[in-house]
Amino acid sequence: MTRKRHRVTASTGNVFKDLGFRDAETELAKAQLAHRVVSIMEERRLTQQQAAEILGIDQPGVSHLVCGNLKRFSMDRLFRFLNALGSDVEIVVKPKSRSRTRASVRVAPARRTSRRSA
Repeated sequence: MTRKRHRVTASTGNVFKDLGFRDAETELAKAQLAHRVVSIMEERRLTQQQAAEILGIDQPGVSHLVCGNLKRFSMDRLFRFLNALGSDVEIVVKPKSRSRTRASVRVAPARRTSRRSA
């Protein structure tokens, strides 16, 4: 029996870029924001209907979000969803690294801070 050889291509780290999406960095950022929204919903054990009420959208909209159908959601809207779920969104603008030819858009994980009771 002969084995068929498969060609393996290394990933860039951005599946949207690998698949040839035109605005790959923005698509990845949206996916990461949506993932955080869904993670918070799961942490809080919210049903889709409960999440819909908090986010100000209908249940089918939450279903789209959970399934990764993000065309109907702008980054701004995802920011507002995170705020509605009690998360701060911090946007940092800084000069691009000299080692890169283009500036980038990325979602950075939150730094863990201890919450002190007042």
